Amino acid sequence: MTIQFSNHMADVVATRHHLHQYPEIGLSEFNTSDYVAEKLEALGYEVTRGLAKTGIVATLRNGDSPRSIGIRADFDALPILEETGLEYQSKNPGMMHACGHDGHTAMLLGAAAIIAERKNFDGTVHLIFQPAEENFGGAKIMMDDGLFEKFPCDAVFALHNDPTIPFGQFALREGPIMAAVDECKITVNGRGGHGAEPQDTADPIVCGASIIMALQTIVSRNIHPIDPTVITVGAFHAGGASNVIPERAEMLLSVRSFDPKVRDQLENRIRTIAEGQAASYGMSVTVDYQRGYNATINHKAETDFIRTLATRFAGADKVVDMPRPTMGSEDFAYMLEERPGCYFFVGTQRTPNDPPLHHPRYDFNDDILPIGTSFWVELTESWLATK
Repeated sequence: MTIQFSNHMADVVATRHHLHQYPEIGLSEFNTSDYVAEKLEALGYEVTRGLAKTGIVATLRNGDSPRSIGIRADFDALPILEETGLEYQSKNPGMMHACGHDGHTAMLLGAAAIIAERKNFDGTVHLIFQPAEENFGGAKIMMDDGLFEKFPCDAVFALHNDPTIPFGQFALREGPIMAAVDECKITVNGRGGHGAEPQDTADPIVCGASIIMALQTIVSRNIHPIDPTVITVGAFHAGGASNVIPERAEMLLSVRSFDPKVRDQLENRIRTIAEGQAASYGMSVTVDYQRGYNATINHKAETDFIRTLATRFAGADKVVDMPRPTMGSEDFAYMLEERPGCYFFVGTQRTPNDPPLHHPRYDFNDDILPIGTSFWVELTESWLATK
């Protein structure tokens, strides 16, 4: 792999470390937005702010082609207390760039500098710096604020680092690449009382445990085996003393799927099982089911383009087609519903024991910065090739 533009890399690393030190949670990335906008304005981009509160679109035109491209980087952090001990560890307690969005933003800013310097393209570049990917659907909010009406894009692209993938490897696939995600809260309404007299109560803990076990039959017995789905009960809260039966129990579910019909089926079965199990114990339930991000679906032509470009850029041994999608989720899904494009992964693994994404000891691998930065430049110049 030939890495170009080494004279820019010190700035890219410094940018990444600055962003890492000052993380901000989704829709509150005000200082981050100011920092990114200032850099883009200094590079000569037309900078538009305010989409999804803190979002930024940086536009650069060259030549007379009507073609356009959109490249997205996310810049929000997570509500995690960092435990890396790094020199540039977060200075905002309880906030951390534990998913590498600091690296994503640094790479796109580095590419922005090189693209503006070279102007080796014919058309329009829209660099989309997006807030609130982690929890609030910043992509959808930017679109609701007129993203693609104000900034038409023939295609849109985004990448994500992955410490479980070998360093420098590009991983992609046509069609579904990340799952739809929903959240569900089930509250069992019982009748509390003394733990020594359970016959005088309606125990929501016993009922809740029965619901949890019954939920495990949905994927194994209701969904077709070739339809990837996950139902995870991530929390079960009830009671606070060994001799008191509580009034209610609450469980929190994460639900993952790809097919919209399967998604509907999952919600219907969760409701039916929770209500039926509760009724069998003489109790009632409240089911609060919230639809989250849709499945991320890559388009064929744009995925083929990325595969060919990555092979030329990194070598065939560094490009793999994923045999199956990941069950994680991503709000870039909404952009791909409105515009053709491709979402892909770039491996950042140091060792097989690297802390995973969303871990308090995770740290973005700076060695990938020149690769990601250069690839965005190659993508822009290839997509908007001069005559």
